[in-house]
Amino acid sequence: MTAASDLAFDPWDPAFVADPYPAYAELRARGRVLYYEPSDQWLVPHHADVSALLRDRRLGRTYQHRFTHEDFGRTPPPPEHEPFHVLNDHGMLDLEPPDHTRIRRLVSKAFTPRTVERLKPYVHRLANELVAALVARGGGDLLADVAEPLPVAVIAEMLGIPEQDRDRLRPWSADICGMYELNPPQETAAKAVRASVEFSQYLRELIAVRRAEPGEDLISGLIAAHDEGDRLTEQEMISTAVLLLNAGHEATVNATANGWWALFRHPEQLAALRADHSLVPSAVEELMRYDTPLQLFERWVLDEIEIDGTTIPRGAEIAMLFGSANHDPQVFTAPDRLDLARPDNPHISFSAGIHYCIGAPLARIELAASMRALLEQAPALHLTAEPLRRPNFVMRGLRGLSVEAG
Repeated sequence: MTAASDLAFDPWDPAFVADPYPAYAELRARGRVLYYEPSDQWLVPHHADVSALLRDRRLGRTYQHRFTHEDFGRTPPPPEHEPFHVLNDHGMLDLEPPDHTRIRRLVSKAFTPRTVERLKPYVHRLANELVAALVARGGGDLLADVAEPLPVAVIAEMLGIPEQDRDRLRPWSADICGMYELNPPQETAAKAVRASVEFSQYLRELIAVRRAEPGEDLISGLIAAHDEGDRLTEQEMISTAVLLLNAGHEATVNATANGWWALFRHPEQLAALRADHSLVPSAVEELMRYDTPLQLFERWVLDEIEIDGTTIPRGAEIAMLFGSANHDPQVFTAPDRLDLARPDNPHISFSAGIHYCIGAPLARIELAASMRALLEQAPALHLTAEPLRRPNFVMRGLRGLSVEAG
């Protein structure tokens, strides 16, 4: 067995979290799959393997459609965590076909190219307004003032969350997402459970309002689909809404802040972008590759698989390292170099296979809109203090990004 425990990979070490990419190079050099005892997972660091496994139906985001916890050799989660797991386990990201297929088909109607294109003017207007306010103040926290409110407002608008309630969404989301870290501590779990209860109750009340007074939003659309015969329970509606709110902004917030922090550390690339705004689309892709907002994605082994001569048994858990895959020199020339004009960029920051991010086209529009607004309205934007990184490993982000606009 090839083990990772003696390498620099340590998701709980602040030094590793600050810059995990050298440790990933060690992992890739060591092998294609490595067992990591502290989290009882098999780490997969290479792009080709991650890409293939994301499409491999012998793996699943859940096993409960085929096995009980006991049959699968796993201990059920503690009873006190039940509100989180009820909420999480009914969202399409943690479901497998046929339930995943059924829910994704309904949700995808809100993310058609035509629907997303219709959102463009709203996204651009909001991005410009947020940046204008930042510039008028002379600067501020780029994360709190621009990166967070833009995607939160967009997904809340799609779902039909009233404007006066939207400031509650980000704290709920942050607490719930804490459970996606490796071996979350008891305090983190307690926060996630509390947020799951509060968020679920809020959405249950909102669904009742939308039943009585339907709108043009996605929640009303899911209710209508259920009434027309598509099987969708109220819990599935709630879990779907929470998933879309969490996934619909968490990665975009982190990609925006991580991206600008990378640009400030590479002034020659920032200067090139300021001189040529046509680089924005490729810059968005490169910044998501260079400092990946979602570093790790987990799958259960439903049927025994073999990787490079190593047998991974049924019941094991695989951790696909997106951040490592996005720095694989077998795929990316000079992967540790930031190159906003990189011509070939098959990064996997949006995953792949049946769980490919349904909101990827919208996220790209949001990232490009905020970048263009900042380039146009704040051409001399600069950092005023080195940011502090959040302690999270899986969802990689900053606590804030202090900037001046002039």
